[in-house]
Amino acid sequence: MAVDVLLIDDEHDLAEATADYLRAFDLTVRTESSAEAGLRAVREEPPGVILLDVNLPGMNGFAFCRRLREHHDVPILFLSARTGDDDQILALTVGGDDYITKPFSLGVLLAKVRRALARSGIPDDGYDDGRLRVDATTGRTWLDGAELTLPAMEDRLLRCLVARAGQVVTKQEIFDEVWGEPFTSEGTLTVHIRRLRQRIEVDPDRPRYVKTVWGRGYLFEARP
Repeated sequence: MAVDVLLIDDEHDLAEATADYLRAFDLTVRTESSAEAGLRAVREEPPGVILLDVNLPGMNGFAFCRRLREHHDVPILFLSARTGDDDQILALTVGGDDYITKPFSLGVLLAKVRRALARSGIPDDGYDDGRLRVDATTGRTWLDGAELTLPAMEDRLLRCLVARAGQVVTKQEIFDEVWGEPFTSEGTLTVHIRRLRQRIEVDPDRPRYVKTVWGRGYLFEARP
């Protein structure tokens, strides 16, 4: 992998300061100032993680994320001065892995980038009830006999819960195992849980697999 981080932000001074900080910790960083240039950069040098501003000239960050998700599963961390819940929810809905508001701590950003780069599959014992099959050996998932390709974070979340089917997994345990760091917000987790349910549940509003245990966390309930 030639580039660790692709930073797409039209605020030149902030982008360069952020890139210099990351480079000081031996990360390779490429900066672009538009979504269109970012797409070309991904084709030329696939990065390990993308740091993405929302307000960009031309195509905005949300549209970029939608476009990229058609072909790539690279982690995307949104960086934005927009602090509204609607913006955060939209960022996660279109395929973002996290949403970081400006101004942000460079140390926290570094930790998030490192964890995104270091993510690997979470071991599990697998699951198969005839409708949903999660294969621990191959890392593949099937639903109603058809292979289901999940975005990276949803796949990790499902495998984390399946690995402890029938047990309550606390939110903090999910943060540690799925995101690999303690800085993830509960809102981020809630959005990913909802998206996962929309993919695997017959009725996402009345989930059969992924249950909420109020005040504690979530559990994967194996079907009899």
